Amino acid sequence: MTVNLPLEKPHKINDIDAIRALARIDMSAVDQLIHTRLSSEVALINQMGHYIVSSGGKRLRPLLVLLSARALNYHGSQHVDLAAIVEFIHTATLLHDDVVDASELRRGKETANAVWGNEASVLVGDFLYSRAFQMMVNVGDMRVMEIMSKATNVIAEGEVLQLLNCGDASTTEARYLEVIHFKTAKLFEAACQLGAVISGCDAQTEKAMADYGMYLGTAFQLIDDVLDYSATSEEMGKNIGDDLAEGKPTLPLIYAMQHGSTAEAALIRNAIENSGLDNIDAVVETIHTTGALIYTASAAQVEAEKATDAISNLPASPYRDALQMLAEFSVNRSY
Repeated sequence: MTVNLPLEKPHKINDIDAIRALARIDMSAVDQLIHTRLSSEVALINQMGHYIVSSGGKRLRPLLVLLSARALNYHGSQHVDLAAIVEFIHTATLLHDDVVDASELRRGKETANAVWGNEASVLVGDFLYSRAFQMMVNVGDMRVMEIMSKATNVIAEGEVLQLLNCGDASTTEARYLEVIHFKTAKLFEAACQLGAVISGCDAQTEKAMADYGMYLGTAFQLIDDVLDYSATSEEMGKNIGDDLAEGKPTLPLIYAMQHGSTAEAALIRNAIENSGLDNIDAVVETIHTTGALIYTASAAQVEAEKATDAISNLPASPYRDALQMLAEFSVNRSY
């Protein structure tokens, strides 16, 4: 991308729709670039790539790149390239995640592996990773390469840590939070840090943006854990209890097991160790009666407040307002 994009018209940010409206021009350019760079001579890559990137995701990670850059008064166009790169990395991880988890539903649609099979999903995920790094080379900034190569490596480590925790009812809260930081929050952190890097800001501001992303990503995942046992399948776009079916000891399960009765703890331990939904109603009831969802939501709120505090010294602007609003949205959403 070589053309400079116009700044969006500033206005007061007070809801998620206003955030998206603020970034509308930039996000349109990102969507256009994503579809252009998905192009391949291999028809299946085109078909699968467009299927997953058009499946109604929140586009939150690329949005963070755009808002972070604009909040630091960036006027160029590289934020569009970087936003598309981040979305490609995220999409690749989703393809691989769904294969590992044997998932059949994401965002209310059949997963790519359910439609085309595991082999095709893994290989197209590899294509998206490699295309993302091709695009990074075109950006020509070694700092960008450093951030994204590190983030991609950490995400892979997070996937392995999660795999090790699956079926392990002795997983602690600290171990689970480590998985969140590696697997989910790291790409949030990288997205925000990239916006800071291309703006040419000082090291302190870059760190503030990275911290914001890490806290936001952690809050976002914790609320996903809450919604896994409180939202409907239609709201979440996946089956209720999917994490439990995969033997994942998420924070609501860990807390309920630690604070429930002996019988309740044994119930949850058995469900985690056997990756089963036979007693899902009793498990959900235990999660509610022990206050596990309240505890997890409170932990998410703390992270969201840390995110807001991290960027409190940024120059006042609608873009800073939007970033702060995203922190509020992360803990108040129902999907």
